[in-house]
This record gives sequence, C-alpha cells and structure tokens, in this order.
Amino acid sequence: MKKVITYGTYDLLHQGHINLLRRAKEQGDYLIVGVTSDSFDRGRGKLNVRNNVLERVEAVRQTGYADEIIIEDYLGQKIDDIQKYDVDVFAIGSDWEGKFDYLNEYCKVVYLPRTEGVSSTMLREESQEVYRLGIVGSGRIARRFVPESEVVSGTDVTAVYNPIPGQAAPFAREFGLKAFSESYEDFLSQLDAVYIASPHLTHYAYAKQALLAGKHVLCEIPFVLSADEARELYDLAEARGLVLLEASKTAFCPAFNHLVTLVKSGVIGDVVDVKASLSKMMEGQTRELDATQAGGAMNEHAPLNLMAVIRLLGRDYNKVDFYSKKEHGVDVYTRANVSFPHATSSITLGIGVKTEGNLVVSGTKGYVYVPAPWWLTSFFEVRYEDQTKNKKYFYSYDGDGLRYEIQEFISMIVNKRKSCYKLRREESIAISEIIGKFNRQENYTEI
Repeated sequence: MKKVITYGTYDLLHQGHINLLRRAKEQGDYLIVGVTSDSFDRGRGKLNVRNNVLERVEAVRQTGYADEIIIEDYLGQKIDDIQKYDVDVFAIGSDWEGKFDYLNEYCKVVYLPRTEGVSSTMLREESQEVYRLGIVGSGRIARRFVPESEVVSGTDVTAVYNPIPGQAAPFAREFGLKAFSESYEDFLSQLDAVYIASPHLTHYAYAKQALLAGKHVLCEIPFVLSADEARELYDLAEARGLVLLEASKTAFCPAFNHLVTLVKSGVIGDVVDVKASLSKMMEGQTRELDATQAGGAMNEHAPLNLMAVIRLLGRDYNKVDFYSKKEHGVDVYTRANVSFPHATSSITLGIGVKTEGNLVVSGTKGYVYVPAPWWLTSFFEVRYEDQTKNKKYFYSYDGDGLRYEIQEFISMIVNKRKSCYKLRREESIAISEIIGKFNRQENYTEI
C-alpha cells in the first residue's frame, strides 16, 4: 500500500483545499492529513479567531479524502510522522516549492498545483469582519497593545483616547492612530470595541459608558475595585448582548490553561494549598505609589494572583485575612490568606518589598511548581515524592502575551460568545470582591 501524507491549517476550508486533498489522494492508496494544532499555529504567529482545531479536523473529515487525520503540534514533526507511518509520498501545495526538499531523504516529495484564484487569505479578507478597536489610555501597557493586536486576525486598532491632549497626540502619531482628547463620545462613535488601559479608578466609568454606547469592552486589570461595580458592568453587558472581558493576560496564555487542566484532572491529587507571589520594586513619583490613584501592591498585583487561586480552587472561599506594610499611605507589601472549605491559599505582593514571584500548587499526590515570573508562564513542572515520575512542560509565550487576551476577546465577539471558560464572569467578580474587602480594610492587620 502506497501511503501519502500532507499538512495544512485548513481554516475556512474552501475548494482549493478540497482540490489539494484530492490531488494528494491520487498520489497513492492511503492519505494521512496533518492538521495544525491551535498551539502550533500560535507559535507560528497565527492567531485565528474562527475555527479551532476540532472544527478544522471535522471539516477535513467531511471531504471524504482523508483515510487518517493526525494533529501537527511541533516543529520537525513531519520527519517523525513520515518515519512513524512509513510514508512513501509527502505532498504539499506548489506555493511551497522547494521548501520541503529536505524531506526527500525520507520519502518522495511532490508539489501539487494550487487552485488559481482562491486562498484562505483571500477568503478571510472577504468574509471576516474586521473590528475597529480603540485604546483608552496611552501608558506603558497601551503601548504594547498595538503591536500585539497585529498578530490577531479580525482586529484593527484605529484610535486612542486620553483626556490629556499632550499624551494622546504623540501616541497617535507613533502608531498611526486618530487621537481623541475632548469627547469620549466621539471616540466611541468611531469604534466597535474598546480596550481600557487607563488609571485604575477610571475603569468603571469608561467601561460603563462604552457598554451604554453599544461597544464591546476589554478592560485591563484591576478590572474594577469592588464586586458591586463588577456585577453591574457584567449585567449591563449581558443585557445589551455585548462582550465584556477582564484582560488578565495570564488567564488566556496556553501554558497556564494547560496547568489548570492538569491540576483539575487530578495529576497531583486533591489540591490543598496554592501559593502565588508577585513583586515589582517601584520608586519615585509613580501611580503605583500614589494613594489618590489607588496605588499599592494589592490593587496593582492582586488580580493575577487571585485569578490563579480562584481558577484552581474556585470562588466559594470562606474568609480572607490581609497583612500589609504601608509607606506614605500605600501598601508596599501585602499578604492575603484566602481560606476555602477544602483548601488554603495565600498571595504575597510587593512594590517596596521583593518576593520570589513563583506559583506552587500543592496536592495530596504531588505539586506543581512554576518558577518566577510565574505570570509569564512558559514552563512548569509536576513533581512527586518519587522524582523519577516528575514531568516538565514547556510552552511558547509569544511577545508581551497580550495577543492571547486579544484573541479570546475577538473570538468571543466573532462567535457571539458572552462567556469565557478561561475566566468566567463570576470568577472576575470574586477577584474584585476580594480587592474591595482589602480597600475597606476588612480583616486587615498593618505590620
């Protein structure tokens, strides 16, 4: 039996794909089709927002040409697959002419003619709506957003709003955007969605006004500083059929999501403790050290750490105790102990005190260790008493990581999903609730 193998993403499956699969099948008796995984596509800088890998596999299956479908998940897999499946012919489109000649060492390489006048890129441009995004704020994080958005299909950042004209205009010139400083309403009228990266205390008002104007909202952390404000905004988004997403970038990165999946599948048994820490030393006249701008370690760093705790242990906690060291009216160090009916957890945060910056999830069979900086998760290890059973996991964390939250946000809009399993509405509200307790100094001790 003569075996043939071919590979592709097969997003927006079209007649050109079908013709290629037919021509590949004609090269032998048995056709194996490799479909790129979502994580492999991400690693190659392709963040699509329409068809996930399961949908793309099913589309290939429906053509009737594939005798077997496999997932392409890593660089160099083609050589492994050719040898593993004893392949005779590697077939690929002629637009890759010469790129795969190195595979001639393992099997015959055939470049198949493409179908003229049709391609995924062309169809995507014709069929995919592009959403106009505007940025509220022009600080450090906003500067990262524009280049990160460029790798996500369906996005076009067109405008920036900052009530201080001297800050909006230079930002707009640098990134080729339209600047707005006087009228937030005029800014919103030009857009489909907004990314809010303004000072903490302005998030609620900007988000509410955007939702009332019918715009989807991606809001930087801390989302808001109380559960009541968070719940009101989510209710408003739901009532108006809009997407509202907290921009907790770690929640959407591939490595952290796999970590959560592994832990919940029981690889370390029952989870009994989660410890997360994060610190960044600050000095001078900065927002983080300004009490009038909701500065301090808790407001600045708690959202990511609490996200990890709540994603791993749930949102039904019993009690929270806070311990802080203050300077000039802000907490430069805070430890929060969050107790659950079945587990304990703690977060350690600093802007004037340095901490390790790792994440440890302890269970009855083993534990997961994520080294600092854990929130930029690209590696973690599952460890056991018997060290021969330890397993390390490595992932690509591309760019500044904002692309993952942007992809999820646009995907929710495109696919009309109002809920995100990577960070659910009630989990986001629970994070704001705990931050609110701290700001009201409930169960609070100054050290």
